Amino acid sequence: MATIAVALSFSLFVEGRLTHQMFNKFSGLSSTSEAVHHPGTKWAVLVAGSNGYENYRHQADICHAYQIMKKGGLKDENIVVFMYDDIAFNKDNPKPGVIINRPRGKNVYRHVPKDYTGYNLTASNLFSVILGNKTAIKGGSGKVVKSGPNDHIFIYYSDHGGPGVLAMPGDSQMIYAKDLIDVLKMKHASKSYKTMVIYVEACESGSIFDGLLPENLNIFVTTASNPTESSYATYCGGDRDVPQEYNNTCLGDLYSVSWLEDSDKTDPRKETLEQQYTLVKKRTSKLSHVMQYGDSQLSTEFLSLYFISGSSKHNHTYFANQPEPITASLAVEQREADLIYFKEMARTAPEGSKEKIEAQKRLDDLISQRKHLDRSVQKIANVLFGEVKGPSYLTMVRPVGSPLVDDWDCLKAMVRTYEERCGLLRTYGKKYMRAFANFCNAGVHENRMAQASAQVCFM
Repeated sequence: MATIAVALSFSLFVEGRLTHQMFNKFSGLSSTSEAVHHPGTKWAVLVAGSNGYENYRHQADICHAYQIMKKGGLKDENIVVFMYDDIAFNKDNPKPGVIINRPRGKNVYRHVPKDYTGYNLTASNLFSVILGNKTAIKGGSGKVVKSGPNDHIFIYYSDHGGPGVLAMPGDSQMIYAKDLIDVLKMKHASKSYKTMVIYVEACESGSIFDGLLPENLNIFVTTASNPTESSYATYCGGDRDVPQEYNNTCLGDLYSVSWLEDSDKTDPRKETLEQQYTLVKKRTSKLSHVMQYGDSQLSTEFLSLYFISGSSKHNHTYFANQPEPITASLAVEQREADLIYFKEMARTAPEGSKEKIEAQKRLDDLISQRKHLDRSVQKIANVLFGEVKGPSYLTMVRPVGSPLVDDWDCLKAMVRTYEERCGLLRTYGKKYMRAFANFCNAGVHENRMAQASAQVCFM
């Protein structure tokens, strides 16, 4: 009798599953849409990798992303936020305690967790968070992605970058592409997630994944730009829609506000990753090329698999009556957007005042640093390869699908050697990462780079 009971129970279970699957098939619900109600936790890691009021937009992007995750029902314990947190109450902020991500937008700073701020915003902490390695965390809330095999992870990064690198606060910190990919491989090997989606806003962000990210990690990636071009800031001072009090900064980034504003007004249970990618790509196409990497099959998943958790009361109301995107008349290359702040502060300071003198000096110093970087790297290339061939090594691009550099330790050594003798790369100088990679690919060794750098920068 016991055997019969077990068999009957199993039969009913199978019948129930088949009936459920048939209902999904004919009701138009996919397994991914239904996955909102399945076991498995949704996790989000949100990273603004900059500091300073001139980079207002990056923290605004991240705070906006948090509001979307929160409205979708994700718990704060499952949302990890990295932001320097020096914008909301910055002396230059016209509305203390308020951060907006679009002209006349809502305050996206409300209730945002302060997990890793200030000097705790490091590459090593980010890697430890992704891996769920709490013992390796230094400072901050200690919150990590303690995910399991049925969980879904969304990672969003917004900041400056360069070929093969993403920036983090502090002049010398960088996330190298190879290190990030190694962390993702380790996460996959630990069998601690089911699927992962990564959105990256940064210049040359395609170079972080092109030729490096395997297709078998269950990870889908989109980037704001291909491996060779800038991404763009938007809603900047001077734009017709931007309030006068924000003339000294940019409120958002084009790729970022494109997916964020789409997520505001579109029900994620009805839009796939591919559909959002296509929309964002169309909106940015005149400036940068939004790219896809990794497991393209995941692009058919609904956004709800990452943006909605449980049966949040907001799910049915938040996506109605949201404002339409604003067509900005002005977009600025990321590395040039910072200048808006320094130029505006120098322009608006009272004539003859101490503030005017200090603001002009900051602007002059910044321009001088950039000229030094341009001149020194170009001269080093000439010393290494001659004045005829040298310039080509600054911009030489490998074929699509090839990593930026073969030896990443060599690339790190090139950067370290340059900075020891010529000064920090800072945000602007990261555009020369391709040049340093080309030096490595051409067989230049660290000692030769040291000689050339010393010859150029100690003249």
